Amino acid sequence: MTQEQLNESVEYLKKRGFETPEIGIVLGTGLGQLIDHIEEPIEAHYNHIPHFPLATVEFHSGKLIYGTIEGKKVVVMQGRFHLYEGYDFVDITYPIRVMHLLGIQKLFVSNAAGAINLNFKKGDIMLIEDHINLQGGSPLAFRNVSEFGNRFVDMSEPYDLDMSAKIKDIAQKEGISIQKGVYASVVGPQLETKAEYRMLKILGADAVGMSTVPEVIVANHLRLPIVAVSVLTDECDPDNLQPVKIQEILDIAGKAEPKMIKLFRELIKII
Repeated sequence: MTQEQLNESVEYLKKRGFETPEIGIVLGTGLGQLIDHIEEPIEAHYNHIPHFPLATVEFHSGKLIYGTIEGKKVVVMQGRFHLYEGYDFVDITYPIRVMHLLGIQKLFVSNAAGAINLNFKKGDIMLIEDHINLQGGSPLAFRNVSEFGNRFVDMSEPYDLDMSAKIKDIAQKEGISIQKGVYASVVGPQLETKAEYRMLKILGADAVGMSTVPEVIVANHLRLPIVAVSVLTDECDPDNLQPVKIQEILDIAGKAEPKMIKLFRELIKII
């Protein structure tokens, strides 16, 4: 990755009409309906944006969408990149750097995750308050990283406290039950064994997924305030573990998604 490549990506998007967005949003698996709320959308498919990776998972749409939500200019990633698709950490987080150069001042991230905490149930929303990186690497571990920011990034408070507090307040006002917890990010794409679920619980994870943490690390590298939520799509009880059907995960995400959209839209209004 070079600054010139990033500049070419940004220049392409600006020519398409992506002008000074305030908020970047990353949509997780099965969580694409937020785009229906974007006014006057402009789309740019990943395979048309210079130097962008290509989305390879069939249920990820693979495009950036620019427009207005609640009076604010937003740029939305519909379809993200994962280690399990064969990308490296720099590929996965390249779009975050592009959105930052376009002008976003805040980043919202969503994902679908499995509930390790057995007090949490399918369809719950979990506000991510901290994370555990189990992906075996870092998006900052490349030779010329210091050209883009400090090599050593503080992660004592990776998620923005102010936006997280506002999400909690919105949930209370709107009557949306919201959990709070620690998200563990693994490589995938295989799901976990019973022993791995037990390990994750011992480590202190409340939910597990295959994304988000690289984006959060880069957002902190860019000093970009971030808020993140998981839609919990399955219950990972090692003593009563049932085979997971991907379609069921997508269906549960779709049913819970209106709650996530409400939280994000109300937050956009007030920040």
